[in-house]
Amino acid sequence: MFENLSDRLSRTLKNISGRGRLTEDNIKETLREVRMALLEADVALPVVREFVKNVKERAVGQEVSKSLTPGQVFVKIVQTELEKAMGESNETLDLSAQPPAVIMMAGLQGAGKTTSVAKLSKLLRERHKKSVLVVSADVYRPAAIKQLETLAGEVEVEFFPSDVSQKPVDIANAAIAHAKLKFIDVVIVDTAGRLHVDDAMMDEIKELHASITPVETLFTVDAMTGQDAANTAKAFNEALPLTGIILTKVDGDARGGAALSIRHLTGKPIKFLGVGEKTDALEPFHPDRIASRILGMGDVLSLIEEVERGVDKDKAMKMAKKLKTGGGFDLEDFREQLSQMKNMGGMMNMLEKLPGVGQLPPEALAQVQDGKMTNQMEAIINSMTKKERARPDLIKGSRKRRIAKGSGTQIQDVNRLLKQFTQMQKMMKKMSSKGGMTKMMRGMQGMLPPGMKMPGR
Repeated sequence: MFENLSDRLSRTLKNISGRGRLTEDNIKETLREVRMALLEADVALPVVREFVKNVKERAVGQEVSKSLTPGQVFVKIVQTELEKAMGESNETLDLSAQPPAVIMMAGLQGAGKTTSVAKLSKLLRERHKKSVLVVSADVYRPAAIKQLETLAGEVEVEFFPSDVSQKPVDIANAAIAHAKLKFIDVVIVDTAGRLHVDDAMMDEIKELHASITPVETLFTVDAMTGQDAANTAKAFNEALPLTGIILTKVDGDARGGAALSIRHLTGKPIKFLGVGEKTDALEPFHPDRIASRILGMGDVLSLIEEVERGVDKDKAMKMAKKLKTGGGFDLEDFREQLSQMKNMGGMMNMLEKLPGVGQLPPEALAQVQDGKMTNQMEAIINSMTKKERARPDLIKGSRKRRIAKGSGTQIQDVNRLLKQFTQMQKMMKKMSSKGGMTKMMRGMQGMLPPGMKMPGR
């Protein structure tokens, strides 16, 4: 996400961050580069103009000239303006209405609307402990109704059946009436998508909105369409009182133009990012964290939250107990860690939230990106005997050859895994020692951008 913009801005701002003094000339040159970076990222021209104007006004003012580190202050100004462009803070869903709180989903066909309904349902059920009912008012695509039914089963929320012979308004009202009888907290109504914005579509969705008066009207839009995404959102916002945006397919968008344009063009906040195909790949949108990620400073807060959610607490407690009693960390435990990492979206999802990941060699990143590394490591451990997993020191010449052959890898791959395991083992030993976890948390705090704090600290 935002790779191209992040690379370009990081390079540009690195040149100025070390400057002891800023002049009109070096600010002008840097701003020109920033402007080009934003335009290449497909950010809408009015947004680019406003952004550059704001940065320039602040950069040539008292704020920078009185600072001891003008270059760093300039970077901080760019970060703050990025946050402002995207909305400054995370805006949550307003579900304070008398149950059921109705959420209406709108968007063009192919933007990932139905999948977003399932992702949002899962997020509300798991993180907010809400009971959820989903219903499809898309009477033009029978496959859409079936798709939502299947996804509802996957994410374990209630599905209200509908049929193409019914009117969308009747379907939605029947679902809401059912939810009231069952004391369900939230109803999410999936509406019909079209290939483009047309009058018939807008009239239908306006009628539906007027009938069910949702507390949230979310517009789902494909990030990969760049500033077109912002223009489509603007057209919908003129017809419907949108309360927020879900930006989908962000994991496939290396530019980031939509994320930086939508707020300015619609005045509506991005509330969620769709970051993958799995039903748990939906993240609340935090402009400060995204700005930090764009500038190559990482997003350690989101990483910590993901780890807290994704780690199996019982298994973690079991391992902690084992380490405390001197049981040691073996290859079986290492395999368990790899499996949990995959459940959290894989190594790349975690890596891209760490500061400075853009400086890693491209070939190393490519290997991590396709999950090849994790799968290979699991295959190598699976080719070992139970005894070898418990006692890695036994793995010498002939055993290494057998393991490499069994896992379809090379001996150097086995050596690499054993080296990584040894490093992990040392880290686990430190964590199990007195005050080890505190030291580790302190170290992670040092990775956060200035002004940010660890959750609960």
